[in-house]
Amino acid sequence: MLHNNDTFTFDTGIYGFFYKILYPIEWLMTYIMTYCHKFLTLIGFHKGPGVAWALSVVMLVLIVNLCVLPLFIKQLRSMQKMQALQPKLMKIQNKYRNKKDPASREAMSRETMKVYQDNHANPMGSCLPALVQGPVFMTMFYVLSAVPFIARGKRAPLGAFNRQVAREFEETTFFGLRISDNFMSAQGAGRIVIVVFIVLMCLAMFYSQFHNVRRNMPRSAMQGKQYKMQQMMAFIFPVMYIFSGIYFPFAVLIYWLTNNLWNLGRTLFQVRHMPTPGSPAAESKEERDHRRENARRKRQGLPSLEEEQLMEAKRLEEEARNNKNISHQRSQPHRKRRGR
Repeated sequence: MLHNNDTFTFDTGIYGFFYKILYPIEWLMTYIMTYCHKFLTLIGFHKGPGVAWALSVVMLVLIVNLCVLPLFIKQLRSMQKMQALQPKLMKIQNKYRNKKDPASREAMSRETMKVYQDNHANPMGSCLPALVQGPVFMTMFYVLSAVPFIARGKRAPLGAFNRQVAREFEETTFFGLRISDNFMSAQGAGRIVIVVFIVLMCLAMFYSQFHNVRRNMPRSAMQGKQYKMQQMMAFIFPVMYIFSGIYFPFAVLIYWLTNNLWNLGRTLFQVRHMPTPGSPAAESKEERDHRRENARRKRQGLPSLEEEQLMEAKRLEEEARNNKNISHQRSQPHRKRRGR
């Protein structure tokens, strides 16, 4: 249970200490959602029960993801470097596989760090966006869980969420369900709606991870225990969230589903347009780029890539033949002088 009727558990004990540290994010989040709600009502969405508050949660996801987009690009480049280095790292691991002595462990660590330094790769670089998004999601969960207490006057206002705003938010319905409800407090069809959102949320998460593992890893890394572990994690994480999702307020599920769909779209874009070198996706991209370039050349009346390569090979062959003839001709006078 997150709370009883009068006490908000997240304001007590270790939870209270942790969420007090995140208060600036909580405060900012309430104002972002409030201003998004005002904007939506201004352009025609009805105030109170309706979709304005639900869409303000969606807009919050978009704003957060746009803010961390530069970090994602940095993460992507770091991941590409790390994945491209997997063959070298696996070679080092195989070299010291059966050696457990401290000297061998130290040597393996030293060689691994040298590979990172020589290639300007940071194994922690791919974790930065997750470290940023994690507190944002936890804060979202806290704020939306606190709304019923603020609405009943059992908790002090939080940022832009005073008692009136919290009551309006709590009474907002989306798909016939109050967005402050979770699976335990919902009734009838409301529970079905929550189950559908949880399933969609987990499917989006699963396919994003599965597609990335299946298509965007170097073929040399698609073997061994580490690869099998990554495949298993693509299944395990969505299953875990199926059971935890029933305790989340519906607004959190809206946030999470939107975020997972964003991540899925981002993964599909990344795998298609910015694949890891040596991966099946990179091979497919090379084939697409090859066909696209040949089509462009055909429209402009230019030779295809294959024809250009053949012409270049013939040119090099002719150049080599000419150089050979020139060299042969230069050597003739020397032979005649030696004959005399």
